[in-house]
Amino acid sequence: MTATIDKYIVSKSPVLVLKAKNIAFVPRLLPMSLTLYAGQITHVIGPNGSGKSTVLSILSGLFDYNGSIRLLNDDLADYDLPSLAHVRSYLSQQDKPNFSIPVFQYLSLAVSALQDVDTEQLQIALDDICRSLDIKDKLSRNIQQLSGGEWQRVRLAAACLQVWPTINPRARLLLLDEPAAALDIGQEAAMYQLVRKISQQGVAVVMVNHDLNRTLREADNVVLLDHGQCIACGDVEQVMTVESLQAVFKTGIHRIDHQGLPCLVFVD
Repeated sequence: MTATIDKYIVSKSPVLVLKAKNIAFVPRLLPMSLTLYAGQITHVIGPNGSGKSTVLSILSGLFDYNGSIRLLNDDLADYDLPSLAHVRSYLSQQDKPNFSIPVFQYLSLAVSALQDVDTEQLQIALDDICRSLDIKDKLSRNIQQLSGGEWQRVRLAAACLQVWPTINPRARLLLLDEPAAALDIGQEAAMYQLVRKISQQGVAVVMVNHDLNRTLREADNVVLLDHGQCIACGDVEQVMTVESLQAVFKTGIHRIDHQGLPCLVFVD
């Protein structure tokens, strides 16, 4: 597979990236199945405590689980950490680490496991990502001196850099757990644009999201969870029905069109 894949071609001839069957971590997540294709963005949604982060932690290959997962052509359990670093990136929910290093050094850790990285392509990718997330002026700052939003954008930059196709053509999967956390609306919009840019280059993206309107407009597929159970999984129109969302989130919802875009309005 080449480093850049036209999204139209991907949608017509899907390239399988991951197939999970009956994955579970009882009681936090009951058995569910999931298939991911190159170039597609999947949002995992549901109330707090519904198992969203558990799904991503299982798909990352770093946590125990029941069931089976095939990542590309191999069982996920057969990957060692260096091999995983080449094919997937995982942004978890976490606080700042205890150590103190400059931002540019932290970003270099994202590619430390990769081999034969072209330094010129690395610089181009770094410039592109930092420009997209507006952190070029933060590179010399210590990570402990960053605000919450600045730190989140730095972490996002590192996760994206690890799977950037021009420096890591083996990359196929990007996992993002609440990437919009601590971002303002402008930074959030930039993040979604960057994620779409990565997906259009053939990377499957899975992200936990709380903004249902963003999911309605940005996702290709949706996983809807409630109390550890997968309520629905499929394309946006199939999963995000008003009836299903009202039942899961326990609130009134209306769907309208605003300037040609679908929009959910939440009511008492």
